[in-house]
Amino acid sequence: MKISARGGGGFAGITEQYDVDTSRLPQGGAIEALLQNLDFFHAAEPVPAVGADLPRWEITVDDGQQCRTVAFADDGSAACARWKRLIDGLKGSQ
Repeated sequence: MKISARGGGGFAGITEQYDVDTSRLPQGGAIEALLQNLDFFHAAEPVPAVGADLPRWEITVDDGQQCRTVAFADDGSAACARWKRLIDGLKGSQ
């Protein structure tokens, strides 16, 4: 499974990018399980948050049969927390 996450913005304007192939990682199964728990391919899109200073993320997952991109602004809400867990898991895999 290929996962790409790109983020940027916020006050500092720092950008981040994580590209992961779960088949090549020892913790790949854990990341795939997290995606399944999030129901990534069927979950509702996050409600867009307003604020020029909010970090924005775009996560694309391709499992070979389907591909989906979810975009959100990290406003610290509970709705964003689920997607942040995925970002944190990808950061830990690098």
